[in-house]
Amino acid sequence: MNSNLLNLSIVIKLKNLIHALRKSPIPRTHVFEVKALKEAIFEPNWHFHSEYQLFMVLNGTGTRFIGDNVKHFRKGDITFTGPNLPHLWRSDSEGIPSENTAWSEGIVVYFHESFIGTDLLEKEEMIKLKQLFKKSLRGIDIYGDTAKGVRDMLQNLLRLQGFDSVLELLKILNCISKTTEFEMLASPGYTNTLREGDTERMNNVYAYIMKNFKNKIVIAELASLTNMTPTSFSRYFKVHSNKTFSDFISEIRIGHACKLLIEKRVNISQACYESGFQTMSNFNRQFKAITNRTPAAYKKQYAMR
Repeated sequence: MNSNLLNLSIVIKLKNLIHALRKSPIPRTHVFEVKALKEAIFEPNWHFHSEYQLFMVLNGTGTRFIGDNVKHFRKGDITFTGPNLPHLWRSDSEGIPSENTAWSEGIVVYFHESFIGTDLLEKEEMIKLKQLFKKSLRGIDIYGDTAKGVRDMLQNLLRLQGFDSVLELLKILNCISKTTEFEMLASPGYTNTLREGDTERMNNVYAYIMKNFKNKIVIAELASLTNMTPTSFSRYFKVHSNKTFSDFISEIRIGHACKLLIEKRVNISQACYESGFQTMSNFNRQFKAITNRTPAAYKKQYAMR
């Protein structure tokens, strides 16, 4: 390949990478963008963008990464994330041939804070909405009766046009701003340290972990994958994920165990060993540390729903 073609190839790759990092999905002629998603898998790439994002899972399961928060996702999940908060939804079906893959479905809304107006946000009537936008910088998981109400409004939003659609979005944001049925996701100290060159490397790391978490993974394997020494990789991973590699693996395994307990309805011992843990004592200790409940209490809670 001559130098001109090589330079052109590099420029194209950089443009594609920047697009993946900071997508701008809202047409210039619109206040916001709402889309119904129906794909084999949700977008698997670790990325961030300047828009606020409201996302509801209609169908599909997998692992969700928002900032430094890792959690299993399933049908009915609703999250609200603020600008430049890295995220990805990695479907369980990744790597399975398409003919055997259940469709992943959802509704996503993108908007900029400016659609309301800076002056209006400073008014007394907008205090709760302004507080909501601040909370969204860490990501919000919405649950309970609030999630049910928002679910209906999001489905209605897809059918509306013009100013009626804007009013419906404001109604949704007002509902979320007043509820106590939410959980903050990224930790208070989390900051986005990703650079444009980091996302491909982190995507490769996540893909490797998701494929191999049931087995023993040593730091040297991932260090080799990222062309780093084990010490450098450990430091790099902690900077960008805000947690140690071993803590991250534990969260992935516990998230998978939660899925097995509530969706596959396996017993606790099966969930332990099928999630990559070697002993029940370690599994129980890690499960309670991450979920604040014992495996038995967790399973009982969801069995009552």
